[in-house]
Amino acid sequence: MKVEVVETTLVPPSEATPRHALWLSNLDLAVPKTHTPLVYYYPRPKPAGDGNGDGEGVGGGAPFFDPARLRDALARALVPFYPLAGRLASGPGGRVEIDCTGEGALFAVARADFAGDEVFRDFEPSPEARRLLVPFAESGEPPCVLAMVQVTFLKCGGVTVGTGMHHVTMDGAGAFQFIRAWTALARGESPPAPAPFHDRTLLRARSPPRVPFEHPVYSPCYLNGAPRPFVTRTYAVGPKLLAGIRSQCAAGASTYCAVTAHLWRAMCVARGLPAGAETRLRVPANVRQRLRPPLPAAYFGNAIVRDLVTATVGDVLSRPLGFVAERIKRAVSRVDDAFVRSVVDYLELESDKGSQAARGQLMPESDLWVVSWLGMPIYDADFGWGRPGLVAPAQMFGSGTAYVTQGPDKDDPINVLFALEPEYLQTFEKAFYAEY
Repeated sequence: MKVEVVETTLVPPSEATPRHALWLSNLDLAVPKTHTPLVYYYPRPKPAGDGNGDGEGVGGGAPFFDPARLRDALARALVPFYPLAGRLASGPGGRVEIDCTGEGALFAVARADFAGDEVFRDFEPSPEARRLLVPFAESGEPPCVLAMVQVTFLKCGGVTVGTGMHHVTMDGAGAFQFIRAWTALARGESPPAPAPFHDRTLLRARSPPRVPFEHPVYSPCYLNGAPRPFVTRTYAVGPKLLAGIRSQCAAGASTYCAVTAHLWRAMCVARGLPAGAETRLRVPANVRQRLRPPLPAAYFGNAIVRDLVTATVGDVLSRPLGFVAERIKRAVSRVDDAFVRSVVDYLELESDKGSQAARGQLMPESDLWVVSWLGMPIYDADFGWGRPGLVAPAQMFGSGTAYVTQGPDKDDPINVLFALEPEYLQTFEKAFYAEY
């Protein structure tokens, strides 16, 4: 499969924007200095009587996806989201910051020699998918572009929009906040209110820092796994399976906690971990509404705090699934204002450890990291030609990482995208679906 890039340009904001250095919080600096690759797939509509399939028009009318319209809307979106038009920089003392220069975001247009079904019928995030569909940056270190977009016209007439947004600029909630604004402008509408809030000093460390909790999840000693080949598969959690999982958990267990507990158990079985060994689950929590006072609703940055659930493999496998789900629930629930402030202060005192953890991200084979996209507006990405048929990471970054997500409609099944060593796939699938 090949893709030919036919246009590459820098898109600056359509109006003058503030020029200044934007201070980054410790939560921004504790994430990998890489561009997060996402892909939005838009199957071409098939109106009656239209059989040309060339992607240039729908029903003989206007083209299906107009790059100029997307480019103009991007320029307008970069006015309120102006840090994305800047560059990563080293500030005083070498601390990384955003230099809001207004230089612009990278915008590329490409044509592919393959059809959507060849990639998206059973989509698997991979280095190949990222190479084809998302712009690539040589480095995520300063100085580098912060926002990259590629619009790819497929052989079947479908279109993909691949985005590479530098992780220090935003978390998942921020990424979808930006996409909703960009797509609204492309439709000729006003972006959703309120405007993004850029002041990250709300997450500044206290003076002096105070760390009343332990935060081993940020220690590089728990990210000491060796690089291992892995592949990513999507596992559907249909209504019957979900009902079976939920029936083993307490009534208050969330879908995330229940499905993650089930996934954790299946992973331990697949990898054949000894019963007496420790296994660790990393859980992220969005802290925007957990702080007191809460962060502004439109806070644009990284507002994710991680916690760690540690258990023996024997407990994960032999205790009731509801016990495991409750352990996960307690870990997520304890992330309150005091816990978040403790994390921020810990990272202030242990900045070297935070930086090492951000660089590593390679978990040992005993561990699992599960991100939830449930309830997030990931499919609110209509540029004017309909919502995407699929939204997914273009590439996963290590074995043992997973996303729990759902399709565009509320009745769609839950999906688990899971990266695992290929030798464990068959055993994992059997364990994942065994009881139901």
